[in-house]
Amino acid sequence: MASSFEMNDLKKIGLGLTGFGVFFTFLGVIFVFDKGLIAMGNILFLAGVTLTIGINPAIQFFTKRQNFKGTISFGLGFLLVVFGWPIFGLLLESYGFLVLFSGFWPTLAVFLQRIPLLGWLLQQPYIRSLLDRYRGRRVPV
Repeated sequence: MASSFEMNDLKKIGLGLTGFGVFFTFLGVIFVFDKGLIAMGNILFLAGVTLTIGINPAIQFFTKRQNFKGTISFGLGFLLVVFGWPIFGLLLESYGFLVLFSGFWPTLAVFLQRIPLLGWLLQQPYIRSLLDRYRGRRVPV
């Protein structure tokens, strides 16, 4: 049986789709909150996350009781973007994203500290104390 951390082709495609989703969302913001680009970014991001972690784990992740607020916020934000309110939709999606993925921030901080220039910046006293203060906490909801 393969390890869950093994990088197979579906996970590679999922990471690529997730990256394109972030890129398209960024382009949508740059082009004065273009709802088409933001919606496309959302679809690519969700498809990428689903392929990266698997269909069943993705369903379990988004339907966990502790993730309901984040899932509902992200979904309503997506609908607002599609129906022509991209600024409000993106704000609601951002809140949902923070709530959903707040458990991953400590892992991300450790990864970012290993990047040469960024790691040096994150080791500065003020930034270090800020990271230490919020390490291991979920975003309050």
